[in-house]
Parts: sequence; C-alpha cells; structure tokens
Amino acid sequence: MADPRTAPTGVDPTVPHSARWWNYLQGGPYWYPADKQAADEFARMVPEIKDLARSSREFLWRAVRFAAEQEGLRQYLDLGAGLPAEPNVHELAQRAHPDARVVYVDNDPMVLLYQHAYLDSTPEGRTSYLDADMRDTDRILRETAAVLDFDRPVALVLSDVLGHVHDDTEAHTLVRRLVDRAAPGSVLVLSHSAPSPRLSAAADQYAESGGLGYRLRPTEQIASFFEGLHLVEPGLVPMPEWHPDGSTTPTREDVGYGAVARIP
Repeated sequence: MADPRTAPTGVDPTVPHSARWWNYLQGGPYWYPADKQAADEFARMVPEIKDLARSSREFLWRAVRFAAEQEGLRQYLDLGAGLPAEPNVHELAQRAHPDARVVYVDNDPMVLLYQHAYLDSTPEGRTSYLDADMRDTDRILRETAAVLDFDRPVALVLSDVLGHVHDDTEAHTLVRRLVDRAAPGSVLVLSHSAPSPRLSAAADQYAESGGLGYRLRPTEQIASFFEGLHLVEPGLVPMPEWHPDGSTTPTREDVGYGAVARIP
C-alpha cells in the first residue's frame, strides 16, 4: 500500500482512482485504502473483475516473454503503462536480452511518482519513462527516438488501455500511426476488455460517479485493431487462452481478450 502522505500534487488519496484500484486487483503495491475499498465493492458486484485484472497482467507477461524469446525483440514501447506491478515489461525483456530497451508512456501523476520502479535497467540495457498522453503519437515517436530505434523491430504494447480512448476513430488512428511507423518484424501486443451484462452496468455506474470511464468493446471491434497484421496463433482469444502456462488464472466469463500480431 502506498503512503497517502506522499501523494503527489493533483492526487487525492481519499478518492478512488481506476489505475490505482486496478493495480490493487493485480497485486501491485501502489494504491490507497480508498482504492481497495472501491475495488472490493466493485468485485462484490462483478466477481469476475478480479479474474480479469489478473488475467490481463498475466497475458502481458506471456506476450512480452513471447516477443523476447520467440521473436527476439529487444525494443519495447509500453503505452498507457499504468502503475508498476512486478515483473514489469523491462524485467521480462531483459531476462531474455540484457541489452533490451524499454520506454514506458503514461500521463498519470501517480505513475510519475513511482516511475523509479520502471527505471532499474540492466547495465547493458536501458529503460525510460515519458510523461505523455498516449494519444499524442507524434510527440511519443519523436521523444522516444532517443532510446528506441524505429528502423529496427519494436514491440508496441497496449495492455488494456484503449478502453480509455472512447472514440473509435481516435483509438484506431492511435494504433495505426504507431504500426505504420514500426519496422517490419515488429509486433503489436494488445488486450482489451469486452462487455458483459454485469461488467457493462458496473462500468457505466463507475463512469457516472465521476471516475475515468472505460469503453468496453465487443470482440469484432477489438479484432479491427489488428487489421492488416499477421496474428500469432491462436489469434484473438480470451486472455487466459493465449499461450497459457501453469500460472494462468482462469476466468468466470470471457470479458477480456488479447492477441499478438506481427507487423509486415
């Protein structure tokens, strides 16, 4: 649990925040008592939210390991990275390739406060944090070029964050600009939550309370983010079904989907 006395400017630790209670549900340490209370109340209404949070993080772990070990990638751009929850992307990538380079992008003051957890790179590699809106792709591509070489393959990571971009056209434009800039041999790692009756009702209630809303998209809309790319088997599936291993959390409902696609 984070110390409320160290809350950064612009953060009210007495008001729940979606990134913090998501971190709590994923087993991370960067949350306040108000976030725990809100997450526990949400979970009483929607028990599968705990499964979704864990399966989302576990999908990210498996996908990054795949990109590092099977695709040999040494560069990662994690957009809307959120609060750290070990192991983080750079830790997984640098286990496979100590010289791997990773840039995390977010614009949350709470994430900025704890960015140090993203910066403990190996001596051979490099990690960096950019305080920026993930929709500002021009700035992201320009400023991350100091760490990442976009003329070489890179893994573009969008882990359950596109729901915060409510406009469909804007969300697709964001993904397409990044994909178009990535070199052949790059991969897109993308997961997204999908609607269910209980989850949709709870998400609407949360948004009406003033929280940062999340746009749940059906699978055909999630699939459209991969248009023109080559999906890695088994394609777009419920996250626990993507290359499961012994630590995979089963889910009560198929409400979160993920895939990895190669960029030609």
